[in-house]
Amino acid sequence: MELSNKISASNEDPFFLIAGPCVIESEEQVLKTARELTSITERYDIDLIFKSSFDKANRSSISSYRGPGMKQGLEILQRVKDEYDLPVITDFHIPEQADPVSEIVDILQVPAFLSRQTDMLTAAGETGLPINVKKGQFLSAEGMDNVVDKIESMGNEQIMLCERGAMFGYNNLVVDMRNLDIMKELGKPVVFDTTHSVQRPGARGDSSGGDRRFAPTLARAALGAGVAGIFAEVHPDPPSAKCDAKTQLPLDEFESHLEQWKAIDETVKYD
Repeated sequence: MELSNKISASNEDPFFLIAGPCVIESEEQVLKTARELTSITERYDIDLIFKSSFDKANRSSISSYRGPGMKQGLEILQRVKDEYDLPVITDFHIPEQADPVSEIVDILQVPAFLSRQTDMLTAAGETGLPINVKKGQFLSAEGMDNVVDKIESMGNEQIMLCERGAMFGYNNLVVDMRNLDIMKELGKPVVFDTTHSVQRPGARGDSSGGDRRFAPTLARAALGAGVAGIFAEVHPDPPSAKCDAKTQLPLDEFESHLEQWKAIDETVKYD
């Protein structure tokens, strides 16, 4: 499956990386992160897709920062494409956003909480772009076959399925690694979202908590199982982040993780 003119997605090929800040906080923040991630991934010959959100429509509190909005956010993502020659991915939140967002991004993402919404999935499919669908925290891996059917009903078979944890009681997530193999049986590339998988949704009352120290471990486990890609939110200064401050990985520590991830991927797929 071709994600761009330079990147393909397959559960058997070298893994690609989807990475960037959770939400666009400023143009400076996004460009700095894109520059550093480009430098790191080029050293390790890993394909990079840059990610950041123009809107976080599912924040816990009405007062939480959501982002700069679609117009300004897409302009900033276009700068990433122009300055660093990177493919970009972002999520959309209502069906009407699919077309304008698809004019800028290379891959369109369906958020986990909206992964059963038929109008969202068909709107994504109609764009003709590759689609990354986050598996809802409430969905089984087997249930993703209906998600695939809805997108494919629009004639679009370019679908990636993304594991990001399942609800474990209240305010907690757990990752069932069996889901990776189950979703691969649906015949689609599988992505593992290692930073959202360590969230504790709504655990802090007006925001989500989490524990970033487990994210690298889960990524290693997913790569050991064999996946097409790893999704990781990365921030220059996570404690100051306006969204997911407890789960994003520090930019200045990210290279050490990536070195390990590449070694595991190569061992599993080529040993």
